[in-house]
Parts: sequence; structure tokens; C-alpha cells
Amino acid sequence: MTKPWVYLGPAFVAAIAYVDPGNVAANLTSGARFGYLLVWVLVLANLMAALVQYQSAKLGIVTGKTMPELLGERMRRAPRVAYWLQAELVAIATDLAEVVGGAIALKLLFGLPLILGGAIVGVISMVLLAVQSRFGQRQFESVIIGLLAVIAVGFLSGLVVNPPDAVLVAGGLVPRFDGGESVLLAASMLGATMMPHAIYVHSALARDRHGVANTQTRSRLLRATKIDVFLALGLAGIVNVGMLLLAAVNLQDATGTDSIEGAHLAIQNSLGSVAALIFAIGLLASGLASTSVGSYAGATIMSGLIKKQIPLFLRRMITLAPALLILSIQIDATWALVLSQVVLSFGIPFALIPLLRLTSNRNVMGESANRIPLRILLWIIVALVITLNLALLFGPLLFASI
Repeated sequence: MTKPWVYLGPAFVAAIAYVDPGNVAANLTSGARFGYLLVWVLVLANLMAALVQYQSAKLGIVTGKTMPELLGERMRRAPRVAYWLQAELVAIATDLAEVVGGAIALKLLFGLPLILGGAIVGVISMVLLAVQSRFGQRQFESVIIGLLAVIAVGFLSGLVVNPPDAVLVAGGLVPRFDGGESVLLAASMLGATMMPHAIYVHSALARDRHGVANTQTRSRLLRATKIDVFLALGLAGIVNVGMLLLAAVNLQDATGTDSIEGAHLAIQNSLGSVAALIFAIGLLASGLASTSVGSYAGATIMSGLIKKQIPLFLRRMITLAPALLILSIQIDATWALVLSQVVLSFGIPFALIPLLRLTSNRNVMGESANRIPLRILLWIIVALVITLNLALLFGPLLFASI
């Protein structure tokens, strides 16, 4: 009998989206400004993300089609094009975070100008995608998993040197906010943690790895996929919480920590140059891996919704251009990352609601369709996401008036 570990891999590629440079910016900013206050947001978001990613993988395994393909078959042209445009906006916001984060890492490591660093990140991401095209998905998964290991070490090693207070961490699990800025950061953390493009692409990753599952293999594949998602999203969740705790422990009393560069300097002053170097390497691995996965997702979205495929180089240039523009006009890079995650947060319902409807449809999923209790839970997740987005819009005004 085939061992379950043989099926592991697709969720680890999708999980890269949950530890990209946007996460770094949002989580470090949250920890530096509010300490342990928003730990609960990350824990809740990662639990929701694990459930959602499993639904996407299940959709690909059971139907043999990607989520964008299924949507493209069911939508008229005008709504389909509009839906594709919002999904492309999400892809651009994703790439912005990943390229800018990688450029910051190259500046920290080698002193390169941000615009040059962004271009280098774009080129290397094309090389990683060429690995997937030429050598297949398993080799691509192996490279991405290796980068994920580097990311985990890069962002968690500082906690070994200076661990957080367990009592304060437990206090951070109590849901609450502290003013409008904390609501903004919570929405940014949600957008960074539950990534729309990862929802779209996981169905493709599972389908491409396993093919269409027949009735004999479906149960085994779905069980293995649960393990895959549990391990991958569990690791991503630990890394996310670790970033926030790193900032809460080491950056709250430091100055200039409202940027990744400032946070890197504060880590160097607090934990030493080795810890700062490992942090920068983790940030670079995050940017390289996540921009490759983001480009893969963008191609999946375009192919499924509008049945178009464009050359890899051209697609890479289209999504890379806004990030390079941001870097060239010297907008604050860290806040560009945070705000890109807010854009992603608003894109989540557009990915979640169709996923819920498809995986609950017996005509699509057959016996694997979601049962009523799971449907209710998924709708609760959608409601929470929409509520937090509304709080993002109106919360600052509300808090300002009190």
C-alpha cells in the first residue's frame, strides 16, 4: 500500500502564500505596535485557512478541474470577465507584496537598490517556474518545500534566543481590538493569512498531482490531503504567530520598527547580527518562493476563466510591473506591503463564496459534497471575513468618534 507521505506536497506549495513578505510586514507591524493583542487573529485565520484549503484541494481531486475552470463553465461572458479582472487585481496585489519583500531582503543582505532587487526577484521566480514547466510538479514542490524550511528557520530562530512570555501569549488569544489602526492591521493580517490566489490554485495543484480520483482511490487521496493540509498550514500558522511574537518581544520598545528595514535593525540590536542575517535570508526565501507560486496561480486563473494562455515571460512582466513602479517612485515599501494585504482581504469573499457553493453542490461533488454542518461553518467563515472588512471600512471612523 502506498504510504500517505507520498501524496504530500501540494498543500506545502499553497502554504507558501501564507508566509509571504506581506505576512512579514503585517505581522511585524502588529507585534511592534500592539504586542500580543492580535495573536487571536492569526490563530483564527490559520484555522479557517486550513479548512478552506482542504475544500479547494478536494474540489480538484473530485472533479478533476480547477476552481477557475468550474467557474468559467458556469458564468456568462460579462460576469466571467469581471470576475477575472478582480482575480487579476488580487494576483497583482499578491505579486506586489512578494517582489517588494524580496527586494527589501536583497537590500538588507547586499545593499542593492530596491528597483534592482525587485528585478532580480522577478528573474529568479521565472527560473523557479521553468523548473515546474520542464521537470514537473514534484520537483517544483521539492524546491518550494526547501524554501519553506528556510523561511521557518529565518523567522523562528529569534524566538529561541529570546522566547515570549507564555502568559502574555495566552492573553493574546482573547478576541479584542484597540482602536481603528488595530482593525486595519487585523484585516491586513487576515488578507495575508487567507490568500485568495491560494484558494484558486490549490485545486490546480491537487488535480495536477493526483489527476481525477476514481471511487477506489478517492477516499485515500482525500485522507492524505487532510494530512498534507494539516502539516503545511500548521507550519505556516506557527511561522505567522512566530513573526508576531518576535516583534512583540523584541520590537515594541525599539524605534523605527514601522518598516521591515527598521525591524531588521532592531532585531540586530536586540538579538545580534547572526539573528538579523537569518531573518533577512528567510525574507528573501519568502519573496522568491511566494512570487513563483503567485505567478502559477495567475496562470491558473487566466486559463480557467477566460481560456487564455500567454507566454510565461509576458505574464511575469504584467504582474511584475506594478511592483517595480512602486519601488521606483520610493513609496514606503512596508506600508505598500500592508496595504496590499488589505486589497487581498477584500478579494477573499470572491474566492470563498464560489468555493463554498461548488463544494456543497452534489451535482458537482457527488457523495463528496459538504454536509449541512460543514456548510454552516463555511458560511460563518465568510460572514467573519465580510464583517472584518466592513470593520476595516467603518471601524476607524467609529473609534475616532468615541
